[in-house]
Amino acid sequence: MNTARQPLLIVEDDPALQTQMTWAFDAYEVATAGDRAEALAQLRRCEPAVVTLDLGLPPSPGDASEGLRTLREILALAPQTKVIVLTGQADRGHALEAIALGAYDFFAKPFEPAALTLIIERAFRLHELQEENRALQERRARAGIAGLITRDPNTERLCRTVEKVAPSNVTVMVLGESGTGKELVARALHDLSPRAARRFVAINCAAIPEALLESELFGHEKGAFTGAVKQTLGKIETAHRGTLFLDEIGDLPLPLQAKLLRFLQQRSIERIGGREEIAVDVRVLCATHRDLQARIADGSFREDLYYRLAEIVLHCPPLRERVGDAVLIAHALVHRYAHEMKRGALRLRPDAVDAIESHRWPGNVRELENVLKRAVVMADGNEIGAADLDLPRGGEAGDEPLSLRAAREAAEQRALVRALARANNNLTRAAELLGISRPTLYDLLARLGMKTAGHNAGEEAR
Repeated sequence: MNTARQPLLIVEDDPALQTQMTWAFDAYEVATAGDRAEALAQLRRCEPAVVTLDLGLPPSPGDASEGLRTLREILALAPQTKVIVLTGQADRGHALEAIALGAYDFFAKPFEPAALTLIIERAFRLHELQEENRALQERRARAGIAGLITRDPNTERLCRTVEKVAPSNVTVMVLGESGTGKELVARALHDLSPRAARRFVAINCAAIPEALLESELFGHEKGAFTGAVKQTLGKIETAHRGTLFLDEIGDLPLPLQAKLLRFLQQRSIERIGGREEIAVDVRVLCATHRDLQARIADGSFREDLYYRLAEIVLHCPPLRERVGDAVLIAHALVHRYAHEMKRGALRLRPDAVDAIESHRWPGNVRELENVLKRAVVMADGNEIGAADLDLPRGGEAGDEPLSLRAAREAAEQRALVRALARANNNLTRAAELLGISRPTLYDLLARLGMKTAGHNAGEEAR
């Protein structure tokens, strides 16, 4: 275990023993305090994960009352702190009382430095594991969209909306540029719905020729047309009791728009060449990168169909508007592609991070995936530099708020998101990059309404 630079607070009123303990634990960044007030001041300043506390503190060193009061106040200020109580041989009752109040362990004076060092090391390790577990639990609790990696507030609001909408049966339209993850949102709506155990059936309305698309959607009977040698179910019928996802709905031909509208109104279909009305229970989701209002205006998309499909409209923001997400996603992609290609441990160099942050990503996450996959293949050694990304430099600054308070909060939020992205969600490292303590980082995250863990999973450009 690397204990270098980890802060350790020693609360001891005996100056000679303070000095001895400082020397004995020189592998740590030791801070000392001789009474309760000084101990609390050092706790706020150093934010140590571990504290050794002598129960016999002034003004009443002859009993444990001041030491126990100090223990209570330390744990009230920093509940995760591991406090190791130091007592005399005859003070076992006070030691047990301290444990009941929340102390991590106790040790009798006089002590062997080597033995106490082992207890301190275990306390640091336990604190580290508990912090990692807490972060993992938060991440799991917030993983509303599997595959989405984000710290951007707008994208996190999208995730919360998906969680609210998913249990209902409303028709949802997902809008956004190509590569922003529209299918990912649709799959999340299905996975978080009561239909999750049933099929998720997707069809790209722009990828199938118009002559075949009607059969793909509605199916056909044997002999309905040349080549129809058997009865074939369409995508709508295949998705019965599940979810139908109509991707690129903006490219659906007008004749099929009328037939789809009829299905949405009656919830039944007729196969091509058939005469039977077939009831279908299916939830319909759709997505497009087209401007449907413009297509309605020019007559290429039916307004009545739009309102049937757009009971709820969700917008997937482009990557350039997701503050800090490009770097955050890049870290995850490098890790994934390096594992897939057996490249070992690869990491992004600072110049590569700068290039990723400054690029506009017109192709969104899909473009980022392609760039990182190529970089993993082409990189020499265990680092990816800007040259491996082969990206142009430069970016555009957005409009800044005129209010000084709003500008300060916007700047703080951008700095926090960028630091968390650069640190790959490591809060300790992010605090170091920002030059602040972990509790200060938590306070800023809470004040700005930001979460302490981002979504984390795999591919999101769909």
